[in-house]
Amino acid sequence: MSDITLAPRQRPLWPLFVAPVLLLIAAIGWSVFWFYAASQVGVKADAWRAQEARSGRVYDCARRSIAGFPFRLEVRCNDVTVSLISQTAGQPSQTPVTAKLGEILAVAQIYDPKLVIAEFTAPAKIFEQGTQQPTYIVNWSKGRSSVVGLPATPQRASIVFDDAAIDRLEGTVQVPFASAKHIELHGRIAQGSPTDHPDIESVVEINQGSIQGVHPLLAQPFDADVRAMVSGLKDFAPKPWPERFREIQAAGGHIEILQSRVQQGDVIAVAAGNLGLSANGRLDGELQMTVAGIEKVIPALGIDKMLEQGVPQATLDRVAPGVKSQDINNLFGALDRAIPGLGKVVKQNANVGVAAGINALGTEAQLEGKKARAFPLRFVDGAVFLGPLKVADIPPLF
Repeated sequence: MSDITLAPRQRPLWPLFVAPVLLLIAAIGWSVFWFYAASQVGVKADAWRAQEARSGRVYDCARRSIAGFPFRLEVRCNDVTVSLISQTAGQPSQTPVTAKLGEILAVAQIYDPKLVIAEFTAPAKIFEQGTQQPTYIVNWSKGRSSVVGLPATPQRASIVFDDAAIDRLEGTVQVPFASAKHIELHGRIAQGSPTDHPDIESVVEINQGSIQGVHPLLAQPFDADVRAMVSGLKDFAPKPWPERFREIQAAGGHIEILQSRVQQGDVIAVAAGNLGLSANGRLDGELQMTVAGIEKVIPALGIDKMLEQGVPQATLDRVAPGVKSQDINNLFGALDRAIPGLGKVVKQNANVGVAAGINALGTEAQLEGKKARAFPLRFVDGAVFLGPLKVADIPPLF
């Protein structure tokens, strides 16, 4: 029998090219999709800028670029300018407050474009109304924010700064004004709140914060954690903040302080309550406070020094309305005439008496294992009262 040799069967080569061709088609399709999405970023950004401009918040950048191919969208804005028009009560619309900073980088994943994360490059220069030279210089080591829900109604937003510092410019000299090791601000639409009248949950955290030249109590470093619920919002339509606050007041909205804790050295204060807005745009309401170490707050308020030096009527009107300065000064004089030096002793120990008076206003309590006093902190048309003592004035919001 003769051997029969069969020729090997040839396999077609085209299946070898199927995968690379499909991969090439997918790459081309993805590239077309990315470049289309990148082109829409500019359109959406311009629409958002136009909306904010109608609210009196004007954003601009000298150079804008888009990168991040293939899986991200990175929008880089250089030489940023932010102008705020009519964002505070009484601010003239012709002279905006302007901030300038070097760069903002906003990043979104191509598969989740509703989440936008941004980073800010320090420093920022703030120009007050009508000034050609900056009034404040703001610095930070790291600044970032995130927003979920864009370009429609934002569902939640956060902003965080590390090593933040604000210096006031006096001529060419930078004078410290405020600083904080860490600042966080979070806000989100409360679960279950109606879409046409949303409630906003907010959290503010400040670590090692201080403010100079405003009030002695704020000059020393403090930590603060405040959680609140804001109600009375009508919508998210673009409008200046005073107009929005006016709508909240008209709707009977309020800020519910769910929980707050402030610590400054050995002094610890917690508070909760409700604050609304008066017809004049000022805070109205009451917080129930518990304070440990209140005896250390009295010197910071300056009441003891005020009594030692004699009491000007204008100062007395601020802290104890209705009491006449000559009555207190005459009392000290009469004590000195009766027993030389007695008036001086009373003045020098005035802070003890004031502390005792404040203790009498509230009730004894315990706070984090320390002795404390619980009492109301009242807000009456912007005036802040610690019992009968007026300790501060808060400017109107509209």
